Amino acid sequence: MSQALPAPAISFPSLRQDVALIALVSLAHSISHFSQLVLAPLFPWLKEAFSVTYTQLGLVLSVFFTVSCAVQAGSGFLVDRFSPRPVLFAGMGCLIVALVLDALAPAYWVLLAAAVLAGVGNGVFHPVDYTLFNRRVAPHRLGHAYSAHGISGSLGWAVAAALMVPMALAFSWRWAFFSAAVLATGVLVLLIVQREVLVLAPPSGAGLAPSGAAAKEDSAGSDFGFLRIPAVWMCFAFFFFYSVVLSVIQAYAPEAAHHLHEVPLQWVAACLTIYMVASAGGMVLGGFLASDPARCERVVALGIGAAAVVALNLALSPVPGPWVPVLFGVMGFASGIASPSRDLLVKKSTPANATGRVYGVVYAGLDIGQAVAPVLFGRLMDQGQYTEVLLGLAAVQSVLIVSAFNVRKVRRTAH
Repeated sequence: MSQALPAPAISFPSLRQDVALIALVSLAHSISHFSQLVLAPLFPWLKEAFSVTYTQLGLVLSVFFTVSCAVQAGSGFLVDRFSPRPVLFAGMGCLIVALVLDALAPAYWVLLAAAVLAGVGNGVFHPVDYTLFNRRVAPHRLGHAYSAHGISGSLGWAVAAALMVPMALAFSWRWAFFSAAVLATGVLVLLIVQREVLVLAPPSGAGLAPSGAAAKEDSAGSDFGFLRIPAVWMCFAFFFFYSVVLSVIQAYAPEAAHHLHEVPLQWVAACLTIYMVASAGGMVLGGFLASDPARCERVVALGIGAAAVVALNLALSPVPGPWVPVLFGVMGFASGIASPSRDLLVKKSTPANATGRVYGVVYAGLDIGQAVAPVLFGRLMDQGQYTEVLLGLAAVQSVLIVSAFNVRKVRRTAH
């Protein structure tokens, strides 16, 4: 009677290998978020230089996010077919050329052309990043990888705000764009030097095995087979609502709180900074909580639920003005805790060999939400309905909680 063969040993990458990969991918991701905020701080200078309105300048951002959305959905196919590294390098190159075009722009239309190119560059990052993480990082360190990824994005926004205006004040808006291009070029050079770290050669056992719908519906038979998985579209909806929340917080929530609670003017802008810093801190804790994929929906529900409670208090309670920035910090920390587990929702719904395509489509929801939310909530702000803005924020946060559990529900139903 023959004996059963022992199961093959599963080997995972070393801590040093994972740290190197996570650091490089996160650094590249910071440039993605950096590119999203280089333009808006320079609106006062650009308005005067090109004799345009804020509406026309806002159109440049709309073009950027619209192109990014389309490219993000499509670049996942390129990542799965050609591997992440060349797609990442091409995207970084597009961003750098776009920043140089901004710096040299002789007319408004060049800003629009640069926005198209920048949108192409920005659209590659999420499919690239998550394919590398999911295929290369050891399962027990994936939560920390997602945490570092989210923190790097917040830091990219912070660096853009800290760099562009001081450079414009000290030199000119053109030199501000040039400095941004130099920074992005430096990161690209580092990625090229360390390109061997970005090779997609997953060690045995690396990454989480697909489960539920992802395990049953492999996309190997068709490049578009993953589109038939309900959990993928539930994840898309989740990220759409998530981006609406983020857009409202970035654009309107501090100003709405200022009108409702007489927040000192100097603290209004600080509310967003405090939110982002606290969110980064929450992501560190969230990375540990995401070490167990089985509880990711509960972590998302608790984190976003706590943030919704804070938004309700800001909308309905007589909060003293000095306490408003503190509440924004609490809201940011709670949202940050949910961030790594949010990414695991997608990982658990992703079929084998379709990581780039799934993340490209799912994260396109982020760009769509950022395009829609400013229009809807901006109308409330124009009408002075500040309470409704914060109530709407809490309502969308509540929808996020339901969406997270719906992802699990449709995944189990398919299984």
